[in-house]
Amino acid sequence: MEIDDLIDALIEREGGYANHPSDRGGPTKYGITEAVARAHGYAGAMRDLPRDEAAAIYKRLYWLRPRFDQVAKRSGAVAAELFDTGANMGPAVAATFLQRALSALNRDRKDYADLVPDGRIGAATLAALDTFLQLRGKTTGESVLLRALDALQGERYIRLAERRPANEAFLYGWLANRIG
Repeated sequence: MEIDDLIDALIEREGGYANHPSDRGGPTKYGITEAVARAHGYAGAMRDLPRDEAAAIYKRLYWLRPRFDQVAKRSGAVAAELFDTGANMGPAVAATFLQRALSALNRDRKDYADLVPDGRIGAATLAALDTFLQLRGKTTGESVLLRALDALQGERYIRLAERRPANEAFLYGWLANRIG
């Protein structure tokens, strides 16, 4: 899948304008929070955020900046998962999930060194991903890695709901629409 297709699917899932009282992000449109829109230079009312502006924000802040485009050169499916998770939880959280999963799957450092879970995709993370996919096979390795990413994501959603009961309003949708 190309990034424009991923963005289109994400915007479709996120829907239009929302301002749920339990959402700490405040007013959103297409899943873009007001704070993110303002940081990107958008000054208008959130109800009026243009779709192409939201798409530009997603591409710049949630695809290129976290270097998920570099992951896509190795695995489109893993990059798509990171993009979706990053749009919902923040790109650094998604990158940390990848680093944690790769470290846990390195067979006690026999395949490659443990990664520092710093939330930044760099040379070490990309090299570990390359080695993992080479040793475990693109199809099977990718499938297992996606399951690990989903497990980390699901655990975080449940923890968010446990720590802040107002998040229970979102838990069902997160699990239904973001996992797997």
